[in-house]
Amino acid sequence: MHRGLEIGPDHDGLAVRLDRRVHIATLGCRLNEAESEEWAERFRDAGFRVVDANAPADLVVVNTCAVTQEAVRKSRGVLRRSQRANPGARLIVSGCLATLGDGAISAETGVDLIVANRDKDRLVEIALATLSLPAMPETAATDAAGALFARGRQRAFIKIQDGCRYSCTFCITTVARGAERSRTQAEIIGAIQRLVEQGIREVVLTGVHLGGYGSDSGSTLSELIARILGETGVPRLRLGSLEPWDLGDAFWRCFEDPRLMPHLHLPLQSGSDRVLRRMARRCKTAQFASLVEQGRARVPDLNITTDIIVGFPGEGSEDWDETLAFAESMRFGHIHAFAYSPRTGTQAAEMPGRVDSQTKRRRLDALKELELRMRDGVLREQIGKTVEILCEGNPDGERRETRFGYTPNYLPVQITTHGTAIEGNQLVKVGLSGLDGRALAGRPTQR
Repeated sequence: MHRGLEIGPDHDGLAVRLDRRVHIATLGCRLNEAESEEWAERFRDAGFRVVDANAPADLVVVNTCAVTQEAVRKSRGVLRRSQRANPGARLIVSGCLATLGDGAISAETGVDLIVANRDKDRLVEIALATLSLPAMPETAATDAAGALFARGRQRAFIKIQDGCRYSCTFCITTVARGAERSRTQAEIIGAIQRLVEQGIREVVLTGVHLGGYGSDSGSTLSELIARILGETGVPRLRLGSLEPWDLGDAFWRCFEDPRLMPHLHLPLQSGSDRVLRRMARRCKTAQFASLVEQGRARVPDLNITTDIIVGFPGEGSEDWDETLAFAESMRFGHIHAFAYSPRTGTQAAEMPGRVDSQTKRRRLDALKELELRMRDGVLREQIGKTVEILCEGNPDGERRETRFGYTPNYLPVQITTHGTAIEGNQLVKVGLSGLDGRALAGRPTQR
């Protein structure tokens, strides 16, 4: 029998055509994760079964990243592995690598369809039409949360906007994603409420320039957050990476609702104002410090995490010393540190003053050492507190005596029950008693 026409049972015993299994591989940012989740839901609506990387697939979709050369390398590696694992599958490539280098991607053996970022919202529709994959809604699975749980995920990423109006000199994402455009509040709220009704307890809002939400529709991020908290029953709401500007009093008032989690990822990029000017960043160190001070004064137990680029063109030893000193003064809970790599199409790629790889490696090591010390200090400040943890794992009835989860301010916790086993996707009050490696250690309190 020709592959793709065979009928067989899925894991629930239901008949399903074997040409309707799709695997979605995602690289890069949380926005890519949010888009991949939307594709999974739309493929299910069309009668496909979404499978993980270990299961055979008849259709593979790779959502690529190109923010750095390392991200490009990883994206190409996933493409090659996907082709080897499913040699007979149709292959769709999307994301920033597909958008910026579609000519090179089209030369990859086995690529059936390239969908640029501008068409991402229509990827499933385009795939069905272009690859002659008829929709079969009669076999559709309607439980969007179930697919998340099957992948071992508890929190759902919701894309609220795309694109960015600013042009940081190092950023290729602006080129790849285009102008800012926002989803409607009604659409976002509807998506969140459906997930909550299906058992999702935590939602993360994502976007390229999250703080720019509503710039094209006369709305604001603060207004959206207030409506989500007021009109949905979501137990926990988080924000993705947020540029450290345009966060006014209305934004901080949103945290008065304890369901908005006290964690912000504010990209700093450098602690040297001279380097920040070369990066064309809108926020300099004094403004960043003021914002952090304001946030910590308004939001109890606020955890601030950040991004820092090491070895940006023209970064001298004095600039680097300023970056280390400023980062230490901010007491970050985590630093996503990475060495600068030039991206063709950005202004920074043409700048003089390249920093050699050995110097970048030394600086990266020094920053990681500082990050470990700061993170250890932030974790130790939590010992003795009782917090609510969302336990990782599927809500499949399996009860374990050890679980992993995150505090409201996004610090990792290893939970040991000592006889009181708990399920995944449960919100549990936990007393934090010490450290377990690079995580907190805790035990459930009386419930």
